[in-house]
Amino acid sequence: MNYSHMRAMQDNRVDRGRLMVTVQSSIRNLPITNAKVTISYSGDPESPIEELTTDANGQTPEIELPAPPLDYSMAPSEYQPYSEYTVQINADGFEPIDVSGTEVLPEAEALLPVRMQPTAPGEQFQNIVIPAHTLYGEYPPKIPEDEIKPTNESGEIVLSRVVIPEYVVVHDGAPSDSTAANYYIRYRDYIKNVASSEIYATWPDNTIRANVLAIMSFTLNRVYTEWYRNKGYDFTITSSTAYDHKFMYGRNIFKSISDIVDELFSNYLSRPNVKQPILTQYCDGQRVSCPNWMSQWGSKYLGDQNYSAIEILRHYYGDNMYINSAEEVSGVPASWPGYNLDIGASGDKVRQMQEQLNTIGEVYTAIPSIAADGIYGEGTQNAVREFQSIFGLPQTGIVDYRTWYKIQEIFVGVTRIAELQ
Repeated sequence: MNYSHMRAMQDNRVDRGRLMVTVQSSIRNLPITNAKVTISYSGDPESPIEELTTDANGQTPEIELPAPPLDYSMAPSEYQPYSEYTVQINADGFEPIDVSGTEVLPEAEALLPVRMQPTAPGEQFQNIVIPAHTLYGEYPPKIPEDEIKPTNESGEIVLSRVVIPEYVVVHDGAPSDSTAANYYIRYRDYIKNVASSEIYATWPDNTIRANVLAIMSFTLNRVYTEWYRNKGYDFTITSSTAYDHKFMYGRNIFKSISDIVDELFSNYLSRPNVKQPILTQYCDGQRVSCPNWMSQWGSKYLGDQNYSAIEILRHYYGDNMYINSAEEVSGVPASWPGYNLDIGASGDKVRQMQEQLNTIGEVYTAIPSIAADGIYGEGTQNAVREFQSIFGLPQTGIVDYRTWYKIQEIFVGVTRIAELQ
């Protein structure tokens, strides 16, 4: 970025965005209490503007920070539409972490999840640098591919049905770059990361939904066809925009995007009589033109006109595009019962959920212990409401689809002996 643009950005911090930091240990995802979180402008990391401390859930208070005008993210602009902050995290017994380039958009809630490694001999502090957003920075355009992969070659299709994976393995570079790191990332965290890197959280909800569905369908095509493994690689997908989507290790996400991913995470896009998720390619539509793919900026303008997510997708990919749902979610306990659990509900699903909440409560101690009796009473409702409060869900006390899968996700995280590294 040149200095005139940087100066203009600093002079134009006229709006406010919000930021919350969540700090966990890499061991069992335990929340880290009393971590010191220092926030400064990325251009002046030695001058703190906020100093925060994490609570028993490993969370800082949500704070407001200056951000550029909202208009900058609503149409292509020469000015950077987000402010950049450096977040420094220190906690006793853990290696310190600096995250520079943390993005704060106006009128949006930024969420920075941080996982700290216990102190070990010879370890150095971790310095994560978040690169420019794909709609603002310069990245290579996508190399076109067929949206449906051939199925008549022996070994080409390995999976018999579409499954939502618990993890994807992300190769942080071009496929042939053997020096690039591989990261094991939870599928939903991966989608939230990519969507936060590819579109702006200030856009209409249905635009975000359309883009999230395209990102998930593309990713699940890579999973279903085992695209890279069939080429001899040991990863699921890359972070190169020339081949896949932009994934930025350690970056912050945005709550509006996170909520929509949690709402849609078992969905993908399909065409009639095609088993595999469609490889839904797209481009920004401004610097790069892609007549047969979705335009990100174009999808934003359609969202402004109150198009639904499927209407946006069909506008670009044709009327025979449908939203489908995966049969199975891998790596989590017995799945969604198919109905909300509320006062008066009973049975094995209630008992399973109560047992999981009690286990989670051993780590997140604000959640009260409850009797795992299979009966959904007021005690269970209160525990559910506290769980929802900690993990940013509407505090209804009802276990709906999003709450159910969030309980599964956190339960798996806190009971895993060691994360895949």
